[in-house]
Amino acid sequence: MNRKELNKTELDSLSQLRAEGATVEDRMVSTVEGVSLRVFTFTPPADHGNPVVLFIGGWITQISAWKIVLREMTKDFKVIYVETREKISSRVEINTNYGVEEIAEDIVRLVEWLDIQSEQFVFFGSSLGATAIIESYRLLKRKPLAMVLVGPNAVFRVPRIWKLIVTLFYPPLYALVKPPAKWYLKTFRLDVQTDRDQYEKYCSAIDAADPWKLKKAVLAVAKYSVWNRLASLDCPVLLVDASKDRLHEPENLRKMESMIPKVTKIDLGTNKETHSEKVVHEFRKFVSGLQRAKEPP
Repeated sequence: MNRKELNKTELDSLSQLRAEGATVEDRMVSTVEGVSLRVFTFTPPADHGNPVVLFIGGWITQISAWKIVLREMTKDFKVIYVETREKISSRVEINTNYGVEEIAEDIVRLVEWLDIQSEQFVFFGSSLGATAIIESYRLLKRKPLAMVLVGPNAVFRVPRIWKLIVTLFYPPLYALVKPPAKWYLKTFRLDVQTDRDQYEKYCSAIDAADPWKLKKAVLAVAKYSVWNRLASLDCPVLLVDASKDRLHEPENLRKMESMIPKVTKIDLGTNKETHSEKVVHEFRKFVSGLQRAKEPP
């Protein structure tokens, strides 16, 4: 585990991600051999007795996409925000894999690194991060109090033509691939008229991605589906839908809802709302209800 020395620009940038009075620490954490991940620890200005939040963002998502959520959440929750191994910030060996199973293994090791007891933490994950949380659950020795899953991917749809393009793709030519990738998202996967912010966030993530990692990651996740993992989730789950977000396939979230034993589902409408204060308010209500249920009569 190594603390990362930050320059003034980086410190100023991180200060935009936290509540007033909260602190943030930036470090690299080794998970499995040959893999180190960038981890941000946000500590609120006062201890409210809340569980620690282990926050796993989506595929190639930049932490800035969660700025509004982190500002609100870090008012009263300690948040451990993890940049997963496909992110440009990770330090990896050349033969590293980037599948959901490997990301899940990193999560298991991070829970061990946290050194906290069962039910003293909650998961908060989005998209691929939420899917990896589901995959990790069966492997955990210490279980979370609950998990909040924002638009988890049940499957990762990569059209055949894109699989071919990615297979033949030479990463140094990534600049040539970015425009058609953005066009594909805008034309076929996103409702830009309803939620342009989502498109702009994804464009920013594509621009910032590591092409070498991205190539391996696309091919790895294309083989995965989550369906056989859902029935074993025996902790409370808050499933956050955005029914106007075509990329995360609301019909799959309805099916997931029917398969998770202890599930509560809410619909926030758009990806923009799932990245707003509103999702934190719903998160607080969910966790507070669980805490009250544990109190002695």
